[in-house]
Formats: sequence, C-alpha cells, structure tokens
Amino acid sequence: MPSPIRPLDLKARLSADPLRVYLLDVRQPQEHEFAAIPGDKLIPLDELPGRAQEIDLAPGQTLVVYCHHGVRSWHAACFLEAQGFEGVMSLSGGIEAYSVEVDPAIPRY
Repeated sequence: MPSPIRPLDLKARLSADPLRVYLLDVRQPQEHEFAAIPGDKLIPLDELPGRAQEIDLAPGQTLVVYCHHGVRSWHAACFLEAQGFEGVMSLSGGIEAYSVEVDPAIPRY
C-alpha cells in the first residue's frame, strides 16, 4: 500500500535534495498549466496504464504522485505499486494542500 506524504514533509525532501524526489502529476493538462509543483512530470491518470514506462526513476529516487486533492494520486500510486514500483508515495491533500501549507504562490482552484 502506498505511503502518504504530507506537504511539509515533501517540501523538506525537496529542500534537502530535489534530485532524490521524482514528482509525478496525474492531473489533466489544463490543471497542470494552471498550477504545478516545479520539476514534475505530467502523466494524466487516464493515460498512466499506457505511459507508466516513461517513469524513469534513478537509483535512490522516491516517486511522489500528486493531483488536486489526493484521490487520483492515491489510485495512481496503488496502480504503480501493482506494476512493480517500490516506495511510491501519494501527496496528502494534493497540490491544494501544498499551496496552502508550503507555497502560496501556487494558484489554488
């Protein structure tokens, strides 16, 4: 089962070493254009089964999946674990919580 990660914990990991975190956004392109966490990769949830092979984790990287509120990312993280990805995490509260708790410059919608 994927582990949740809180926004402040994600921020701490990104601050410590951004290269150790692989951010995957599973929202739709128009959502991503409006608001995103810098350095992420966009693969919409409905495209993930056909595009999971695009996720190229480096040794020691943690895969953190996010969406708007955390529901789609949880489903994506469960799917990715079933595909053999290890240590997958889902951002609790999604980009909405990240904007409120970490970076208010990220627009809310």
